[in-house]
Amino acid sequence: MESAVPSPSANTRFVRSVAVVAALGGLLFGYDTGIISGGLLFIRTEFHLSALMEGVVVSSLLVGATIGSLVSGRLADRYGRRAVLLGTAAVFAAGALLAGLAPDETLLVLGRFVLGLAIGPASAVVPLYIAEMVPADRRGALVNCNQLMVTIGIVVSYAVGFAFAPIEGWRWMLGLAVVPAALLGAGMWFLPETPRNLVRRQLPGQARTVLRSIHGKEDVESELAEIRAADERDRTSVAARGVLRDRSVRPMLVVGMGLAVFSQIAGVNTIIYFAPSVLADSGFGASGSILAQVGVGVINVLMTVVAMTLVDRVGRRPMVITAFTGMGAGMLLLGLVYLLPAQGGAVAWFALACMAVYIGFFAFGVGAILWVLISEIYPPKVRGAAVGMATMAHWLANFVVALTFPLLIAAAGATATFWIFAVACAAATLFCVRLVPETKRRSLEEISGGAPAVAS
Repeated sequence: MESAVPSPSANTRFVRSVAVVAALGGLLFGYDTGIISGGLLFIRTEFHLSALMEGVVVSSLLVGATIGSLVSGRLADRYGRRAVLLGTAAVFAAGALLAGLAPDETLLVLGRFVLGLAIGPASAVVPLYIAEMVPADRRGALVNCNQLMVTIGIVVSYAVGFAFAPIEGWRWMLGLAVVPAALLGAGMWFLPETPRNLVRRQLPGQARTVLRSIHGKEDVESELAEIRAADERDRTSVAARGVLRDRSVRPMLVVGMGLAVFSQIAGVNTIIYFAPSVLADSGFGASGSILAQVGVGVINVLMTVVAMTLVDRVGRRPMVITAFTGMGAGMLLLGLVYLLPAQGGAVAWFALACMAVYIGFFAFGVGAILWVLISEIYPPKVRGAAVGMATMAHWLANFVVALTFPLLIAAAGATATFWIFAVACAAATLFCVRLVPETKRRSLEEISGGAPAVAS
């Protein structure tokens, strides 16, 4: 979970505590996005959902996430990263209870929307909080604690779905998210605000105290001076409209928002949300398809751990290029499954293997790198707003895919649908080759001093 050469001045226990507690937001992110895949098998029967309404139940969370991520940057700059995460924990708990107790599809959609209002800020602010609270040479691995917790949350959601499948207990599946929400709130209560945000809010004494906790030493004046200089250079935070007007930021805005969109239109959440439905169509039963997805989720976790060990050594750019290439191959093969003459048996296992290949490459690169890069590449004056915009783009693309996937399968068939995602993966690979920069082992102030060089 750490880089090969840890910072000699780092207070390891404190830094790890920051990463793990904050990343509970990632656990909630993963659980609440993944749990609907198992619950949907029973929700659609109980509420007699049409294909369109299935998409609405899944995507209502993503509408909330889009809205939440859009305002999260400004809230994080104004009130602090810690305050936003504390509020997020409370909204998570409220949404989980509302969804789990919903008597009909209307209140279920509302509960999922409220959960989205928490997931949007969590997905934007957790990586930002960790990036601003850890040493530069460990930032890639520790920011990826968030992604690791996302994958663990997804696996936990699959396991919970399997446990409650025999009693069709989708309400328990959705409602149990209140537990990690309470843990996130309790943990963040004892963590401080980030030094960079404290300097921005004219609280240098508190910033100095936090820096001493991070580095485990008294002499932090040089880093504090560096943060002050960066803040002096970029004194005023910028709203989304201002980000769009700033020509110097546009190249990195294209990179962040482009990566966010490609991460979704490449089809990852068709696996996370709809895999049990796809596997059931391939020959697995309801419980069998949920259990099979647990295996896919475990691969997601293991490959995220592999990525965490490599991201600060290999670098961001080569990993994300490799990932999109492998994801495209997985989608291409998954499309071939539905051209085979019979479903079930070996064909069903081949479909599962294709999903495992796809999710393994996603976890190795896109899942691991997206939030690291988005938290790194923007200068302080626009960081909150720009991260919020990239996160909004992520959730908006996620919403479009989730809403249209059942309709696309019905209209064009599974083969054509998965091959469309394969083409998107190929386009994403070209995008990364041309535009994605390398940022490993550079401090946030070094990166923001000038736009990182973009590979041509």
